Amino acid sequence: MNSKKVNLAFLISVTVYVGGVFAISAFCPYILENVVLNNLICESMMVLPGFAVFLFSEKEKAEFLSFHRIKTGTLLAVIPFTLFSMPLISLANLLSQFFTTNRVIEAMETTDMGQKLSKKTRTESDLIGSREVPESALYGVQTLRGIENFRISKFHLNEYPLFIQALAITKMGAAVANRELDLLTEEQTDAILKACKEILEGKHHDQFPVDMIQGGAGTTTNMNANEVIANRALELMGHARGEYQYCSPNDHVNRSQSTNDAYPTAIHIGLYYTHLKLVKHFATLIEAFRKKGAEFAHIIKMGRTQLEDAVPMTLGQTFNGFASILEHELKNLDFAAQDFLTVNMGATAIGTGITAEPEYAEKCIAALRKITGLDIKLADDLIGATSDTSCMVGYSSAMRRVAVKMNKICNDLRLLASGPRCGLGEINLPAMQPGSSIMPGKVNPVIPEVMNQVSYKVIGNDLCVAMSGEAAQMELNAMEPVMAQCCFESADLLMNGFDTLRTLCIDGITANEEKCRRDVHNSIGVVTALNPVIG
Repeated sequence: MNSKKVNLAFLISVTVYVGGVFAISAFCPYILENVVLNNLICESMMVLPGFAVFLFSEKEKAEFLSFHRIKTGTLLAVIPFTLFSMPLISLANLLSQFFTTNRVIEAMETTDMGQKLSKKTRTESDLIGSREVPESALYGVQTLRGIENFRISKFHLNEYPLFIQALAITKMGAAVANRELDLLTEEQTDAILKACKEILEGKHHDQFPVDMIQGGAGTTTNMNANEVIANRALELMGHARGEYQYCSPNDHVNRSQSTNDAYPTAIHIGLYYTHLKLVKHFATLIEAFRKKGAEFAHIIKMGRTQLEDAVPMTLGQTFNGFASILEHELKNLDFAAQDFLTVNMGATAIGTGITAEPEYAEKCIAALRKITGLDIKLADDLIGATSDTSCMVGYSSAMRRVAVKMNKICNDLRLLASGPRCGLGEINLPAMQPGSSIMPGKVNPVIPEVMNQVSYKVIGNDLCVAMSGEAAQMELNAMEPVMAQCCFESADLLMNGFDTLRTLCIDGITANEEKCRRDVHNSIGVVTALNPVIG
């Protein structure tokens, strides 16, 4: 056997493979980042040294196998076998990955991933520096920084359309006032108003991708609105996105404003519209309880205090009681929401009105009233109003009161429906899904349970709002973003919970009339009615 050829084969294998790896690491970092390409190159390198064994003649290959069996034993005899098989296996793997890669590339070209890789950009600058912004984006460099800086939650601005619309309304009011003061040209004003109206129609909401929870007291959200409106206005004016000399996010859309008055004003308007939507869902649920109260008015049942038998009542009275305690909260919600109609537009940075013309605040409020039809008022003291977030504290507290009462009602529904054989069993909740993966025939009160959890979440959000409300420092409260997020989220949770509870539970409740009557007859609670007679 030619030992020189054996050594030469191993030397070629090691040199090509190791040298190739080092070459890739040193000179081709892109290949390392590209997983598919990296695999292709590595497989290619494995093929080359594998073919080194074909330097042997047939006789030498046989001697090579025999040599390894004698010298290294059965275990190491696998090594030469691997050297012979490696070229074929590697070649098959290489061909497979080649065709797979082609399919992946073709798929990427027709997907969002492909679009992201091939999209064009434009250069925008701010005081931090220049960045490349996707050409297809209406937002600009400051929104891009916000996206990168605040990867905090799954609560993004584009999930709250009423807030986005409120931002557009705020910018419309400012544009009208600035035009009246000759601070904007007619062309700029018309383009800004048209862009805002498109947002009110539900367009461009996907261009508001920033996280609702953010540092900067809402600056990212305000600039997101400014940049989207400015770039859309530029298009309407016949200019390209980013040509801010014609319509600037800061100098024109944000004229006479700062985040510290535009952002809270938009929150107020957005939450007021959310309130109007919330109370409609709430009133519909209350009416559902009233209907059940009338339906069950004739059914006698046992009342209970501290879960013990008390005195007789009707099942209808139970459901009317639910409706009554909730109706009180309608008034409380309305009262709390009135604070949203007082705004601080014109306060600019801290409430002194710096950078705004003397008549700007009044003109802006007049424009907002006309646009919305709401009784919007200017705060009496803009310095005090700029750092005061008590309107959100108050409304969140009102929603917490609703949550507390909803929790009580859902607990009662679960108790009244408990059983069906060993519980109270006075009512039947609609069977929505199997209640166990192991217990046959079990059905759980899943709809009241989910409303309980909604209530807990709303109560938790209220704690966050309260803590954030007391975090104001000097002339501003920088925690407004999380306060706004909690208020919008709580309202959405309640609306979804109200509708779910009504349609999947309350409307379908039936009474076990005979069970209710039997419990009354078997209870000593009925004798309480004789107290005035026998003492």
